[in-house]
Amino acid sequence: MVKLNRRETLGLMGAAALTGLARPAIAQNRKTVVGALHLTSHSGSFIALERGYFADAGLDVELKFFQAAQPMAVAIASGDVDFGVTAISGGLVSLADKGAVKVIGGALSEAPGIDGQKILASDEAFKAGLTSPKGLGGKRFGMTTAGSSFHYMGSKIGAAEGVTPEFVPLQKVGAIIGALKSNQIDAWSIVPHIAKPLAGSGAAHIIGNVADYLPNYQVTTVFTSAKNAADDRALTEAFLKGFSAGVADYDDTMVDKKNGEAAINEMVELIHKYVYSDRPLEKAAPSIINGSMLLNRGAALNVASVRDQLNWFQSEGLVDKAITLDTLLDTSYVETIDS
Repeated sequence: MVKLNRRETLGLMGAAALTGLARPAIAQNRKTVVGALHLTSHSGSFIALERGYFADAGLDVELKFFQAAQPMAVAIASGDVDFGVTAISGGLVSLADKGAVKVIGGALSEAPGIDGQKILASDEAFKAGLTSPKGLGGKRFGMTTAGSSFHYMGSKIGAAEGVTPEFVPLQKVGAIIGALKSNQIDAWSIVPHIAKPLAGSGAAHIIGNVADYLPNYQVTTVFTSAKNAADDRALTEAFLKGFSAGVADYDDTMVDKKNGEAAINEMVELIHKYVYSDRPLEKAAPSIINGSMLLNRGAALNVASVRDQLNWFQSEGLVDKAITLDTLLDTSYVETIDS
């Protein structure tokens, strides 16, 4: 295992994954279905499709959208979806334990110096004194399901502050947003392109940063069926090449801002097809730009963060204690970080 750390190292990882995007003689007569959510953190897939990086890798890709992580994991296990990008959940770990799925890379990360996920308080809770994560004890914290990334983040933040929130399962991100706006929950943590508009509208208030509690958190991962990972290496490598090209394009343009203002505007217009598409571009653009978080170049995977997540799932009794990292991960496809 290669031991690497910090954001600069991720830039070096992309080189090998992005060289020689030759058109392999695979998947010529079938669609490759890629699972996604309508979030800027899935922009690697959007860009790879729109700018032909998947096609250059020999793939005819179709995007299939989901409302939460767990249904996407089930779809990959059943073979309805070939590849996905989502947070690690208890359900995903359990499917890996059954030999159905494997995590093969990293997607979105919290990184030092890069704006990341925010901790929010509802307007009512904020006015009642919830002005920092120290006050989360007994407060209603929104999550999709038990064992979701929201559950993990809220629990780790609470533990660091020595308090225990009350977790409220609401199934979908949209339902959590509605509950926060209507003060049915007190707190939540979410990516900046959702958090900042909520705070700007006065419906919620930013009371902290997730990175202060989980500084190298591997927020989302790339995963596929165990069958694809083990038996169809050409297909899996082709997907990762196309996806990694999209990620590099995104990081260069939206995070490192190497390509200038015109390139940012062009990419925002591309992403807008998939994120906030129900809003006019001029209203969606600030949220998309403000939500720019670091994506892992070359789909590099932070194994240390995944290990911490697995340990937490086990400590909460959400997955079997006998499950190991090898059960969940196939680290043969990308560089790994263990810090």
